[in-house]
Amino acid sequence: MFTSFGITPLPTETIHLPFEAGPYRMAMGLVTVPEPRWFEIDSRYKDDIAERRRLLAAHRADVLGFEPGSEPARAETLRMVTEHLTRVHPSWFEHHGATLRNHLTGEQWDSAAHEPLELAGRLVQEDLCLIELSPEGPRLTAAILCFPSRWRLREKLGRPLADVHGNVPLYADRLARPVDRFMAHVRPDHIAARLNWSVMDDPTLFQPTGKWRTEQDASITERNAGERLFLRVERQTLRRLPASGAVLFGIRVHVYPLASAVLTPETAAALASAVRALPPEMAHYKSLPMFQSALLAWLDRRAG
Repeated sequence: MFTSFGITPLPTETIHLPFEAGPYRMAMGLVTVPEPRWFEIDSRYKDDIAERRRLLAAHRADVLGFEPGSEPARAETLRMVTEHLTRVHPSWFEHHGATLRNHLTGEQWDSAAHEPLELAGRLVQEDLCLIELSPEGPRLTAAILCFPSRWRLREKLGRPLADVHGNVPLYADRLARPVDRFMAHVRPDHIAARLNWSVMDDPTLFQPTGKWRTEQDASITERNAGERLFLRVERQTLRRLPASGAVLFGIRVHVYPLASAVLTPETAAALASAVRALPPEMAHYKSLPMFQSALLAWLDRRAG
């Protein structure tokens, strides 16, 4: 029997500002996350879950995929996510027997009748990727990826992480070994997180393409860049699943209009410095040449 009680209000979305002034550094930049903060659930929840529902109906093959042999990790993902949500947020989520209820959306499921990774991905705003060790290194074996930042799941599924990131500038030289080493040694009782940022001209959450563009968009100017451009931040979390040994990689995507995120001269100056410090190949990878001059002019003006 489900209980009836008031639902705790959703908190305001956090504005993450992970960029900083100074020379460009490519590093994992991991911090420890307390277990109750494993997932971010905020005022964007209902809109994000509705979009995830739409994408699973309209683009299922693009946003959900798994390799044979990933079944134990997928089942463990649902168990871990369900246990966490019902314990940390009992006014939002309940689980009795095989029945799982989401009070925020009014949805109810028989958890035994659904693909576990898909159901887990319908409960949280994060995309969920499973990474399992193999002789070739850590390998992407399953994912629900509704909000990709310009990459396609079907092109990466089943490949080692070094190949998944093969077209990322500087990754092979600076991050491949630290990432593989971390994946091999992260403990089940440890949750790590990092932030990744880009500036984009499109606020759409589902963006499977769009890297490496160079053609300039003359319609984006110093005057309107604050409204036409968007700061896209990924909050990435990593946690070992104790039974299967897989690492669950969560990706929460935040998209802020630039003018809503860059509110102080100090923030504008830091972002301008970070953009200028990007190596040319990284700026190209992020498609910044399309509007970089307008972006920097807008930031410089706001920085005073």
